[in-house]
Amino acid sequence: MYVDPIIKMLGPWAQELSLATIAMRVCLSVALGTIIGCERATNRHAAGVRTFVVTSLTCTVAMLTDCCIAMESPAHLYLLSAASIVAIAIISVNSVLYTSRNQIKGLTTSVALWAAGIIGLTAGAGYVTITLVSFILLMISLSWMPGFEADLKNRSNHFEIHLELTSSQYLQEFMTTSRRLGLSIDDIELNPAYASSGLSVYSISLSIHSAELKQYKTHKEIIEALSTLEYVYHIEEMQN
Repeated sequence: MYVDPIIKMLGPWAQELSLATIAMRVCLSVALGTIIGCERATNRHAAGVRTFVVTSLTCTVAMLTDCCIAMESPAHLYLLSAASIVAIAIISVNSVLYTSRNQIKGLTTSVALWAAGIIGLTAGAGYVTITLVSFILLMISLSWMPGFEADLKNRSNHFEIHLELTSSQYLQEFMTTSRRLGLSIDDIELNPAYASSGLSVYSISLSIHSAELKQYKTHKEIIEALSTLEYVYHIEEMQN
């Protein structure tokens, strides 16, 4: 039978489901949910502190309720815990947005919300070590990985751009210039959301095939070079 190392160190009282252990698990869940929510809020993501606290707390309460029922009825299935995490998964999926520039917004936050629910379940079950280790790894992924991920993306051979031209007649000229720079165009999609703006707006997938570009130029530098074209109204890399 698995005994959580931290619970074991705390003593026999922590291994029983009592008022003290319930309070400890709930407080742990709220504290971790608060920290995760603060990280998301400080980076201006849609789901903030309250959302993460409620998510973590709800899952913890669901697990504690299942544990209490299981003490009375050993054949009890942990239905409340399963239902809560499924509900959070559905909410998380519905919170992902697709913008007019074909960009995905809120994907990381929605997954973090689901992860906070899982952490709430482990806290409610009394697996403190698993809860804390999972929380630390989640915070590392949310706080430290974005810079590393951005650097990898900025140096990859494939990227997508949001391109706004002053007129559709310049599209062919843009394609020719891109090829001369050492880029190949994999796909072009007209964005109808800007039909009434007077601009010709496209989502374009590009690949870098020039050895010099691969070695010395980042996506940012390539886009800055393309932005100097007089018929380019606006250009930026699409973040997925």
